Parts: sequence; C-alpha cells; structure tokens
Amino acid sequence: MAKSERILQLMQLLRLLPAPVQAAQLSAELGVSLRTIYRDVESLRRAGAIIDGAAGFGYTLVEDTAMPPMLFNVDETEALVLGLREVIEVGDPVLANAARNALAKLAASLPNRLSRQMQNAVLSAKRFHTRPEITVDVALIRQAARAEQAIHIHYGDAKGARTERTLWPLSIIFMDQTLMLLAKCQLRQDFRAFRVDRISDLRITDQSFRPHRTSLLRDALARLQEEEATARSPDCAP
Repeated sequence: MAKSERILQLMQLLRLLPAPVQAAQLSAELGVSLRTIYRDVESLRRAGAIIDGAAGFGYTLVEDTAMPPMLFNVDETEALVLGLREVIEVGDPVLANAARNALAKLAASLPNRLSRQMQNAVLSAKRFHTRPEITVDVALIRQAARAEQAIHIHYGDAKGARTERTLWPLSIIFMDQTLMLLAKCQLRQDFRAFRVDRISDLRITDQSFRPHRTSLLRDALARLQEEEATARSPDCAP
C-alpha cells in the first residue's frame, strides 16, 4: 500500500473508531508495524491535523484540518444523519460501509456544537422487516451503471420462469420491500424494472452504452411518472 493511501486510511480510522484509539488497533487495521503508525501520526500532525495522545496512551483526533467546517443548521444536520443511517440499514455491505464513513467525515467536518448534536440526533432509522435475500453483488450493478457498461443476467419472474437478459443498468430504486433495477432491456428494447433479489449469475460485459445513461434515465423516470399519474387518475378507477 502506498504511503499516501495508508495516511488517508489512518485518518479515516481516527475519525471512525472510538477515541482514544490504541496504536496496536491501528496497526492491526492497516496491517503495518507500530513504528509505521507512530511515523504516520507524526506526518498527519505536520500536515495540520491536531491529534492528542502518544504511544501507549492512544490517539484522539481533535481537529481535522483536511475537512473544512461545513455550515448546516440543526434540521439539515438531522436530515443528513437520518438519510445516512437509513442507507446503513437498507444498503448492501459496500454502500452501508460508505454511509458509515460519510457519517464519520461529516462529524469531523462540523463545528464542535453541531458535531455533538449530530452524535445525539433526535432522528434515526431502523428496519425490522427482512428483505428477500439478494445473491448478486449490488456494488457490481452500481459499478456498471456508473461506467455505462451493459450487464448480462439470469432472471426469474414471479412465476419462476427464467430468462437471460442483457441490460443497460440505469438506476437502483430502494423500495420498502425490495430493490428494483431500472434498466433498458435489450431483449425487449424497452425500459423495464427488475427485482434485484430475482437476479442471478450477474456479470459485466464489454458492451458500452456511453454516453446515453443520463438521457435514458431521464426518459425512464418520465415514463414511470406518466404510468403513476395514469394509475392515480379518477378515470382509471374501477
């Protein structure tokens, strides 16, 4: 691991782990020697980070100059905390971990008063129902969507019929009971929504649909809104 990357990871650990953080714990987390931890902490201090403590006593990040203060009011802070805690509850492991890191960075960037309020936020999020098991790596779908690469999947519908599809992934929609993948289906040549828990054998192909994702997503969402408006129209009532 390059020193610059290790320093960034060390700073993130100091943000995340309960203080004071023992050098031995940092050493185990990063897979480096205690001596390396001592040197890296001094490097961070020289770069402007205020870190209390010393070898044998543990370290506490007092001020993180790498994170400029952010000016949020109390309700904005609560909204951010609620949203990130919801992602921790409903996201796949990669996304949930990213939300935890984002919470730690947010806390490090806020002035002391707001940081304390954030740690004791009134709002929180908790899910008690269990979603259907997802067997594919959702992070791969996000990766393909960002890179605008087609994916190939095996898909089982509600009746158990299985098909193979090549999709242009556009968006993942977090619904109450399941995750839905909004995509351009190459088999149907149209927009379709797929339950992620019914997808198997996912792989990213070398087929690119760049630079069309943004416009396709806009069209797909407009279609959904039209269908929703039609479904709610009094003329469609039984």
